Amino acid sequence: MTEYVTETIFTWGAPPLKFGVGAIDELGYDCGRLGLERVLVVTDKGVAATGIPERAAAALENAGLKPTVYDGVHCEPTDASFRDAVEYARDTEWDGFVAVGGGSSIDTAKAVNLLTTNPGELMDYVNPPIGGGKAPPEPVKPFVAVPTTAGTGSESTAMCVLDVLHLKVKTAISHPKLRPTLAVVDPLTTLSVPPHVTAACGMDVLGHALESYTARPYQAYGRRRPEQRLVYVGSNPISDAFIEKALQRLSRSLRKAVLTGKDLDARTDMMLAASFAGMGFGNAGVHIPHACAYPIAGRVRSYRPADYPPAEPMVPHGESVALTTPATFRFTFPTDPERHLRAAEWLDPRVSEIDDARERLPRALIGLMRDVGIASGVAAVGYDESDIPDLVEGALKQQRLISMAPREVTAEDVEAIFAASMINW
Repeated sequence: MTEYVTETIFTWGAPPLKFGVGAIDELGYDCGRLGLERVLVVTDKGVAATGIPERAAAALENAGLKPTVYDGVHCEPTDASFRDAVEYARDTEWDGFVAVGGGSSIDTAKAVNLLTTNPGELMDYVNPPIGGGKAPPEPVKPFVAVPTTAGTGSESTAMCVLDVLHLKVKTAISHPKLRPTLAVVDPLTTLSVPPHVTAACGMDVLGHALESYTARPYQAYGRRRPEQRLVYVGSNPISDAFIEKALQRLSRSLRKAVLTGKDLDARTDMMLAASFAGMGFGNAGVHIPHACAYPIAGRVRSYRPADYPPAEPMVPHGESVALTTPATFRFTFPTDPERHLRAAEWLDPRVSEIDDARERLPRALIGLMRDVGIASGVAAVGYDESDIPDLVEGALKQQRLISMAPREVTAEDVEAIFAASMINW
C-alpha cells in the first residue's frame, strides 16, 4: 500500500435540496416520505409573527401529520437558549424536526436533534478547545430545514453556531450527523425580511463564499485518516464550483434585495447564493473573518443594529464577519492573487482599474458594504483600540477556523487585521 505524506482525498456532502416558489407548501409530502408523524417545528417569535411557521404546520397537518410549533429560539443562539429548547423537546417523543427561520432556528433544531438522541451535555459536543469535540455515538432523527433568510446556508451544512455566555465567545458544533436530511428553500419566505437583516445575512453569504474559495487547498494538509475527514477539508474543486456561482448571483442581486425587498428575482438569486455558498463552505471551511467575528459578536456591549430585536445589544453574525474582510483579503492576497482578483471582478468589475491589485478585492468589499448599510468598521459597533487584545484572544480560540487560512496566522497578524479594521472605511 502506498504511503502518502500529503492529502490526496477530499470528501464533499450536502443534503437533497428542494428549491422554488411554493416549495414550503409541499412540506407535508416531504415529511410523510420520511416516515414522520409527530413533528416539532422550531422557530423564533419574529419569524412566527410572519405566519410562515403556521403555513409550514398547516402543510404538515394537511398531510395527516401532527406538528407542534416551538417559537422560543433566541436570535443569535446561546448555550442557554439551546438548553432551553432541548428541555422543551424532551417532553415528547418526536419522529423528526422541521426548522423554519434563519440560521438561529436551523442551528437550534440541529442542537435539539443531537441532544435528544445522544447522551451527554451540550459542551461535550462543542468544538475544542472550548468544548469536548465529542462525536455523536447514536443516530439522529430526520430533520428538514426551511430557511427564511438568505444568509447562513445552515440548511446545507453540518454545523451549528452558538454563543457560550460565560466565556463571551461564539463557537460551534461540527459533525456530519448535524447536516439536514432535506433542505426546502422557498424564496417567498424572504420577501418580508427587512433591509438591515437582508444586508447582514448577505454579508454572511459573501464571507462563506470568499473564505472557502481562498481557504487552504485540501492537498496542502498532511495525510488524514478516514475518520478525520469529517467537515472542513479545505478548498476543493466541487466546493469551488458552487462558490463561483454563489458569488456571481450575490454580486448582481444583494443590493437589489436590500434596497427593493419585494424583488422576487433578487430574493431568488440570494437564496440560491446562500445555499450554494453553504454547499461550498460546509465542506471547504471558512477562516480568518469568521474567527474574528466570534469575539466581535460575543463581546458586544452597546451596538443595536436596525431591524433586529431592540431588547439587547448584538452584532449580527454576518455583519461581524464583514468587518474584518477587507483587511483579511489584503493579508491572504499573496497566497493566490488570481483567485482574489477573480472574486473582485465578480463583485465589482470597476475595481480592475485600480493599479494596486492587492487593493481590488478590499475596495470591492468596502463599496458593497457601504451600499447595503453595513457598519463602517469594528469601531462602529462599539470597540476601540483598547479592546484589540481581547478580540485577538477570542479569535485565536477559533483554531478550527484559523487553521483553514491559506497562510500561517500569528497573534501579531490577527492584531494587525483588527487594527486595520477598526477605523471607518
